[in-house]
Amino acid sequence: MDLNSILSLGENAIQLGLISSLTVLALFLSYSMLNVCDLSTDGCFTLGATVGAVVAIAGHPGLSILAAMAAGVISGFVVAFLQTKMGINSLLAGIIVNTGLYSVNIAVMGNSSILNMNRTTTVFTLLKDRLNGTAFEKEYTLIIAFTAVALVVIFLSVFLKTKLGLAIRATGNNPDMVRSSSINPVFTTIVGLCIANSFTALSGCLLAQSQKSVNIDIGTGMVTVALASLLIGGVFLGKGKIPLRAIGVVLGSIIFRVIYAVALRFDMPAYMLKLISSVIVIIAISAPYLKSQFPVIKRRIFLSRRKEAK
Repeated sequence: MDLNSILSLGENAIQLGLISSLTVLALFLSYSMLNVCDLSTDGCFTLGATVGAVVAIAGHPGLSILAAMAAGVISGFVVAFLQTKMGINSLLAGIIVNTGLYSVNIAVMGNSSILNMNRTTTVFTLLKDRLNGTAFEKEYTLIIAFTAVALVVIFLSVFLKTKLGLAIRATGNNPDMVRSSSINPVFTTIVGLCIANSFTALSGCLLAQSQKSVNIDIGTGMVTVALASLLIGGVFLGKGKIPLRAIGVVLGSIIFRVIYAVALRFDMPAYMLKLISSVIVIIAISAPYLKSQFPVIKRRIFLSRRKEAK
């Protein structure tokens, strides 16, 4: 592998990692802050991709971003409504919405499972035309992805320090205390999930437009990828202030995509990548527990050897 191949591989991994990190930031808000595991991520990601693609194909590339995020808000609202108003468990509510979104996404795509955007003007082609002839003409994808991630990180850093943001964090920590403080946990849950799902839909929209195509399976496995990236980011910057933790989440997404890219470079079959995602999640979740158990195991081995010596 020559240097150019390595640089190209790294750049593609960073671009995809940045776009995927928007979904990870959504999970950071819903899972880490609000303490809700939203399993509608896969369907919501695809919803953002399909809505954004359809609006862009209709000739409105700029509006496609807002339309995708609005669709994500609606998806998040439905999940929150089922959870808070219908008494359905949060995990089950996410599964129900994710299942229903499959049909919705097919309908949005005009009863088709694939949309081709090769001749469609997107936000990426718009920026590419503007940068034509400059030193950054080949970096248009990276610029848009980085800008979107930077705006979301800044938004979360500011929003989670506001009164509403603090209420959302408090709801995740102790909903009973929130109720006793005259804060409506139903409202904070709805707001939190709506915002989180808008980020997920934005991620799907940008990925679809960068790849110039959408298929119904574009979001399959995104919740696993996002969870793995979130846990990897927590290893590096899991403690501290919100901006640092958010940056750690983005870093985790990039690292995860680099691992993916390296696996593909070594001719690993594509179907094995989902297994890699699962293994990474297992390691990341179990690592703290195994670390805490290491002294106990070490002591048992020491006592066992001591008995054998006697």
